Amino acid sequence: MSTGQDETTAGSVADTAKQKKIAPALLRYRVLAYATGVWLLVLTAEMVAKYIFKVDNLPTWIAVVHGWVYFVYLLVTLDLAVKVRWPAGRTVGTLLAGTIPFLSFYVEHQRTKQVRRDFGL
Repeated sequence: MSTGQDETTAGSVADTAKQKKIAPALLRYRVLAYATGVWLLVLTAEMVAKYIFKVDNLPTWIAVVHGWVYFVYLLVTLDLAVKVRWPAGRTVGTLLAGTIPFLSFYVEHQRTKQVRRDFGL
């Protein structure tokens, strides 16, 4: 016969194991959300300089760097979404946040706050 103490201990061990998986995934997501946001702003500035101010000889590698950073952002965001079991809509919205300037910073803050609250991190 099991006691309430045993179930509570087993539940807290499971919660601790889950937290140990979610915490690094959340950190990876936060770092890549900021990096994606910064590179998107750099890319936006490049596009404004190139097409509005007609500046020539801008570096061509900025778009490539942003593209690779965004790709890694997609991977780490999917990793976090699977671990915290986000619904599809929240996952897609979070993935798309890296495509609109400044939005990745806001969404990162909201998702971090929610994950910390939900999982006691």
